[in-house]
Amino acid sequence: MPPRPHRRAASTRSHRASPDNSSAPPPAAPRVDIGEADFVALCDALKVPGGVREKAWKTYESLAAVDGALVHNKKKKETWGVCIFIVAVDLDEVTFTFTELLKSISISVCAFFQFLKEVDVNMDTVSTKVDSTVSRLKKKYDVLLALYHKFERTCGLIYLEQPSSDISAELSSVLVLKNYWITFLLAKGKLLQVEDDLVISFQLLLCVLGYFIKLSPPAMLKEPYKSAVTAVTVNGSAPTPRRGQNRNTHTSKQIDTDTKVIEVLCKEHDCNLDEVKNVYFTSFIPFLNSIVASNGLPEVEVLSKQYDELYLNNKDIDARLFLDHDETLQPDVTSCSQLKRTPVKNNPDEDLNLILPQTPVRAAMNNIQQLFMILNSAADKPSDTLIRYFNNCTVNPEDSILKRVERLEHIFKKKFAEAVGQGCAEIGTQRYKLGVRLYYRVMESMLKSEEERLSVQNFSKLLNDNIFHTSLLACAVEVVMATYGRNASQSDGTSAETDLAFPWILNVFDLKAFDFYKVIESFIKAEPSLTREMIKHLERCEHQIMESLAWQSGSPLFDLIKQSKEREGQGDQPEPTLNVPFQHNHTAADLYLSPVRSPKKKTSGPPPSAPSTPDAQPAVTPQTQKPQKSTSLSLFYKKVYLLAYLRLRTLFFRLLSDHPELEHLIWTLFQHTLQNEYELMRDRHLDQIMMCSMYGICKVKNVDLRLKIIVSAYKELPNTNQETFKRVLIREEQYDSIIVFYNLVFMQKLKTNILQYASNRPPTLSPIPHIPRSPYQFSNSPRRVPAGNNIYISPLKSPYKFSDGFQSPTKMTPRSRILVSIGESFGTSEKFQKINQMVCSSDCQLKRSAEVSAPPKPLKRLRFDIEGQDEADGSKHLPQESKFQQKLAEMTSTRTRMQKQKLNNRNDTSASEEK
Repeated sequence: MPPRPHRRAASTRSHRASPDNSSAPPPAAPRVDIGEADFVALCDALKVPGGVREKAWKTYESLAAVDGALVHNKKKKETWGVCIFIVAVDLDEVTFTFTELLKSISISVCAFFQFLKEVDVNMDTVSTKVDSTVSRLKKKYDVLLALYHKFERTCGLIYLEQPSSDISAELSSVLVLKNYWITFLLAKGKLLQVEDDLVISFQLLLCVLGYFIKLSPPAMLKEPYKSAVTAVTVNGSAPTPRRGQNRNTHTSKQIDTDTKVIEVLCKEHDCNLDEVKNVYFTSFIPFLNSIVASNGLPEVEVLSKQYDELYLNNKDIDARLFLDHDETLQPDVTSCSQLKRTPVKNNPDEDLNLILPQTPVRAAMNNIQQLFMILNSAADKPSDTLIRYFNNCTVNPEDSILKRVERLEHIFKKKFAEAVGQGCAEIGTQRYKLGVRLYYRVMESMLKSEEERLSVQNFSKLLNDNIFHTSLLACAVEVVMATYGRNASQSDGTSAETDLAFPWILNVFDLKAFDFYKVIESFIKAEPSLTREMIKHLERCEHQIMESLAWQSGSPLFDLIKQSKEREGQGDQPEPTLNVPFQHNHTAADLYLSPVRSPKKKTSGPPPSAPSTPDAQPAVTPQTQKPQKSTSLSLFYKKVYLLAYLRLRTLFFRLLSDHPELEHLIWTLFQHTLQNEYELMRDRHLDQIMMCSMYGICKVKNVDLRLKIIVSAYKELPNTNQETFKRVLIREEQYDSIIVFYNLVFMQKLKTNILQYASNRPPTLSPIPHIPRSPYQFSNSPRRVPAGNNIYISPLKSPYKFSDGFQSPTKMTPRSRILVSIGESFGTSEKFQKINQMVCSSDCQLKRSAEVSAPPKPLKRLRFDIEGQDEADGSKHLPQESKFQQKLAEMTSTRTRMQKQKLNNRNDTSASEEK
């Protein structure tokens, strides 16, 4: 939301009319005669102060000079509105709400955001401050839109469309919806500081619905709500007196009946009952007591007036307009495309196999359910197996572990309440305890794996290491927070930052990002039940650390690099070696403390195969022995190089596919900078060095590629932030754009090296990193066949039971799915004919790859030989088929022949028995 105005503006806020009141008199602000008459009229309507008007008009003129199409007569007013918004946010002089702005220029929320993106023709038009404001508005809008759609659908399932005639006219559906929705908006605005927390907001919405359902005449309700309300009335908790009754006067029996409807709502929406009850009693009931008068709940007009104060204070979106289906809040057509990607059914008989697209709320609830199923068997205290490991330690770590968990709980609860709202402190405790259960579960799995790997049971050094435990607990809590933190803008699979998003947990636990990074890969391997979304999230956390977080001032990474350079000075080979295949065989124990191998293998010194000594805690060694290499630093640099090269390659093929000879040169400069000029990474981002390396090589090789073009292509890459190129550290506490960084810092530091690439004796080229398979396997998820049209391969496992709360493979495949399990009976050939028809209709596939400058490769067809004519050795396969496709066809053909042979044998046997 836009920044709040200064105090001098606050005094006039209470005198402002609602945005719906178009008859309000114009403000008494000083008139600035600048720009066209319509521009002045727009500024008057929005009460824009003189300084903002002047700068906004100058911004408009600069845009007109660059791109006249943007300021065409049809777009002129929209451009003025965008310019006013940009300047007002930058100057902290926002005198209008976001909804008022939208209505003044007759544009929707989605159209405004899209137009703002078009207006940002260069990196100086829209500041990072405006980007941040727009991002918050987008997320808040996405959550409100998802909640309102859920609210409408839910009310349709609760109330009869045409109740009996004895129902009062004042309880009409329109009035009911308005009353409920405004009460929810008021509760959300007063209780929650995090605007885009979808889960808590939905739980709060259920509390509002539960309260009003109890006040509704049973004749208005559908089942099962009618029975629930009747049960409440029969038990002596009549709805009418409840409206003016104080919460504190209720008996324990009345509290039980008070949540009867909540239980029904939770069951209908697959919500955790304990969590919703917590929100109801710790947050919603105190809110009700603060607004309920002696004669009951205030009228809807009074509630609307209270919400109006919140809305005008926040200066953002008037969510009451959802009730009117106001055009400014209608979603863009493209935002609904997610619902249209599911194929249309081909056969009316397949109704039972259809899967409806998940709404954001449903997706969030499913993720939470899966997390609870994972933790069903986990306890919030160490298991007997963990106790056994603790007892085997030279120094028993149990007491320190329990005290650490308790101490961090108090810290987490306090920080969570500060971020979300004081009324939500207990919600924070609930989430932390889930994280503790996952922490103990993963710790036990890690120790079992280490015991098998090292043949030892004494893990005293590891289990008494504070950083290891803090990192492991932080990772477990982060998984829980990310599961709950999924919001509406993440429905397309991209990550969306929230106030509680990573790296928030690092600040709460006072943990360095480099230390947290060490546990991520082992955590994923130790918990095979993690969903694909959670694995992807942790992988993204790892990328954020490698990109920037580990390079912040105060990170232990710089001390390790310094020690490494000192070793190189003593004659060691530089590390790491890029052309050595990347091995994912290091564990968290290696990276934190490297436990000693089996005592039988002990010698006077560490064995050659043993892991390295602890980072930042080197073992005591003779004075003649060199400092030992850091396993964590070597592995970190290998991962950084791999990430850096993959990023560079993606950007390179978008921009320089016509100059393949430059890729190796750019990579060499990039890698040289990371290894030898690593101080350039301090408080900066990996992608900043990448873009500067590309620009520097192109310049010295006389290839016409401006930095602006590089930035434009970079913006379209996934998981990028505009702050990366708009706000780069120049010197201490001074930031500017990436072009300023290149000229004043990067070029000055690397000028001699860059010029070598223009000479006849360029520097030795760095080897291209070996690209391995990802260590993160998604065994529980079906994989799409690259050339197939909605053809997925699922692992051959027993499907989860629905009662266990997991989605079975049959639920996780597309709507028009056909499951084929290699190694089992295939059934009739009709299935394969259907698959072939689906594959043959895939001409429109891979359209999304058109954003890459190089034309997409033609689709390969996945052939299934129905008649068994292909040879098992693949000699008759089409030349363009992949090895996987050939192997699949071979296995299909072989299996078909085996089935025929088995059938023939059975026929022969039955025939002989008849004789």
